[in-house]
Amino acid sequence: MKHLGTQIIETPRLILRPFTLEDAPAMYHNWASDPEVTKYLMWPTHQSMEVSRQVLADWVSHYPEENYYQWAIVPKEFGEPIGSIAVVHFHDRIGKAEVGYCIGKAWWHQGIMAEALESVIRFLFEEVGFNRVEACHDPNNPNSGKVMEKCGMCFEGTQRQASFNNQGICDLSWYGILASDKEKNL
Repeated sequence: MKHLGTQIIETPRLILRPFTLEDAPAMYHNWASDPEVTKYLMWPTHQSMEVSRQVLADWVSHYPEENYYQWAIVPKEFGEPIGSIAVVHFHDRIGKAEVGYCIGKAWWHQGIMAEALESVIRFLFEEVGFNRVEACHDPNNPNSGKVMEKCGMCFEGTQRQASFNNQGICDLSWYGILASDKEKNL
């Protein structure tokens, strides 16, 4: 493992970059204040831009850490963040990273999140050296699983009543991909 921290990643349509404190208005307006976006997430809908500022201040404070991965998803044509993607947990000994993401409703069903997730998976395998990338979602939010499938992740099972989100206690459907899986598909 060679932790590199949150590096800028560019795709055909996107720039994934570290957040700045100046991103608070975009975060608040583009996704964090929308209850439809946060419906199946573990963090509450932001009730004010100050909440977004506080969250960003925490994230920004961690960027000097080489094992911290939190990206703003910025479409090149839009120029400001519309969502986030991050490594929410990792285990160095087994080379495992769990990824979480969210995106504003105005950008759903456009392939943007799959493009972002695919680029993060590639970065985590090729640059950092993780062996496994996994992600989970509430089965009541099947579109999140479709994003994972588009990126080559395999459905591995559903844990019953294994977590909670803004809807209460929920099941978790897990997907995973190994570095060797990715190599086969290159």
